[in-house]
Amino acid sequence: MIKTISILGCGWLGLPLGKSLVDKGFIVKGSTTSPKKVSIIKEAGIIPHLLKINDRVESSTLKSFFQSDLLILNIPPGGRKDPEVEHSYPQKINAVLNEVHPSTIKHLIFISTTAVYNSRDHIVNEESTTDPSTPSGKAVLIAERLLGLQKGIDISILRMAGLVGGDRKAGRFLAGKKGVPNGSAPINLVHLDDCIGVIETIIQQAAWNEIFNICADLHPSRVDFYTHQAIKEGLEPPTFLNNPQKKGKIVSNEKVKSALGYQFIHPDPYHFP
Repeated sequence: MIKTISILGCGWLGLPLGKSLVDKGFIVKGSTTSPKKVSIIKEAGIIPHLLKINDRVESSTLKSFFQSDLLILNIPPGGRKDPEVEHSYPQKINAVLNEVHPSTIKHLIFISTTAVYNSRDHIVNEESTTDPSTPSGKAVLIAERLLGLQKGIDISILRMAGLVGGDRKAGRFLAGKKGVPNGSAPINLVHLDDCIGVIETIIQQAAWNEIFNICADLHPSRVDFYTHQAIKEGLEPPTFLNNPQKKGKIVSNEKVKSALGYQFIHPDPYHFP
């Protein structure tokens, strides 16, 4: 039975997730690389830990942080900020795993991304071929495969679509931009509330050793959605190239709904708060 949870990465997702888990009675430990965030984490009822990860994990409270039943591994790859991301990100994941194996942690949730799929015109599910086109997507796929080799620990992988909610307002993403391509392409987004909802459902149902796509039900076109959201936020809507070409995948969320009985809180991106 899971009582203590460590969240590696208390940012956009990790902090509100941790607060929600605390409210449900779990003991939650949360990591940050910033001393300035320690007080914010503590105010949420989470036990704060300062951690730094490169080729190894460094912290004065390292043993305590990994003294938990479940680790939620929520560190982003960095993308364009790190030209060596395909090497550095898996190295960080491996450093974390080196600390997990001698610890009390027996369950792990890895926050992955739907960028591990390619962007061709098709519907992708958890059985689809993974063929990422970006360095960060490739880095995350390497990390997924590394996690798949681990023994003695139950690991579930959540492939998150584009993240929206909290301070990430979709109307701001493309507001005022000119000549945006692929206006007819479908969007794949998920709201913060559903990211938290799915994670808590996995914990409640002990849905281990699975891969789940986490994405809203509906997939409006980029031109319709981002125009609508910009206007809703009172911002200048973007303009799109007059190009009827449709290019982009649609991420299916059928598995998480059928396997867990999960119903999305925000199934329609048009109505994201």
